[in-house]
Amino acid sequence: MNSRTISNGILRAVGILTGIVLLCYFLFKIQSVIAYVLISVVISLIGRPLVIFLRKRLKFNNTLAVITTMALMILFIAGIVSLFIPLVMEQSRNLSLLDYDKLLASMESVYQEVSDYLNISRTEVEASLEETLRNSDLLSSFGFSAIPSLLNNVLGGIGTFSFGLFTVIFISFFFLKDSGLFQNSLMALIPDEKETRVINSLEKIKGLLSRYFIGLILQITVLFVFYTIVLLIVGIENALVIAFLCALLNLIPYIGPLIGGALMIMLTMSSNLGSDFSGVILPKAIYVFIGFLIGQLIDNFFSQPFIFSSSVKSHPLEIFLIIIIAGLLFGVLGMVIAIPAYTAVKVVLKEFLSQYKVVKSLTKNL
Repeated sequence: MNSRTISNGILRAVGILTGIVLLCYFLFKIQSVIAYVLISVVISLIGRPLVIFLRKRLKFNNTLAVITTMALMILFIAGIVSLFIPLVMEQSRNLSLLDYDKLLASMESVYQEVSDYLNISRTEVEASLEETLRNSDLLSSFGFSAIPSLLNNVLGGIGTFSFGLFTVIFISFFFLKDSGLFQNSLMALIPDEKETRVINSLEKIKGLLSRYFIGLILQITVLFVFYTIVLLIVGIENALVIAFLCALLNLIPYIGPLIGGALMIMLTMSSNLGSDFSGVILPKAIYVFIGFLIGQLIDNFFSQPFIFSSSVKSHPLEIFLIIIIAGLLFGVLGMVIAIPAYTAVKVVLKEFLSQYKVVKSLTKNL
């Protein structure tokens, strides 16, 4: 092997690495577009059976079937959102009728009992809290100057959400209208000799992700039913809405359950504002917290292992690492789409790079 061959090999390796880095940077910059496309693909997979039903059974033409399907899906989402209106109104009414002096007196009594039980001096706690606030720049950083920035962020968030919603609806419509649009667009970039393998990969990905999404629906349903039973037993108003919201938040890996649990406890306490804190509010919050923990145990030890083992064929530790990496790179949205994206990557690797040992190890269950 002469020096020229070595130099060419080094240059080729550098070129490949540079290309990979540039590709990753490009994908990072267009991550929102990728997310819109992936969400649209999921929506089209969910809505496709209804389009086929309308075309074959009710004799709708393709365009009318797609428009009807999109309208029904939008109405379904709007119906879910409308369920939260009574909950918001109920919480607002509770806050407006709240006797703050009575609530503070009740909380003061509980605080004193806990301090006496733990043998903690009240002056020590207050001094420690005052010192913490003095050393923190939280209060100093908040002021009227922050209000314009807050309003700009809110308006920017609304604008971004509206644009994203329109984009997803637009892309989903054409994916539903032409079921082969995504595949045909992809095939245009694939050499002829590799088309068969790519088609096989797409079919396998479609099958795995279909089982995965069905598993997620089952997971949400189990949590929804369990949370509803817990909230009804405790006697919480709007139990169905609270349970559905907390079950839906469980779709966000690791962070979602924490947000859902905190939200469930807060809504439980706010639903009973005006009642005795130590005799009603605190016990109900504790019962709901225990029920939430039991629901999470059921989800973590039964629902999730079943979903991951039967659908995406991945080890729990493998899933954990992928979700953490996706969260660091792409935020909450990355955590949500990490498992489907990783599953698709594994299928492609097995189809095209199965000769490598590391690929065989990662894809042995596929």
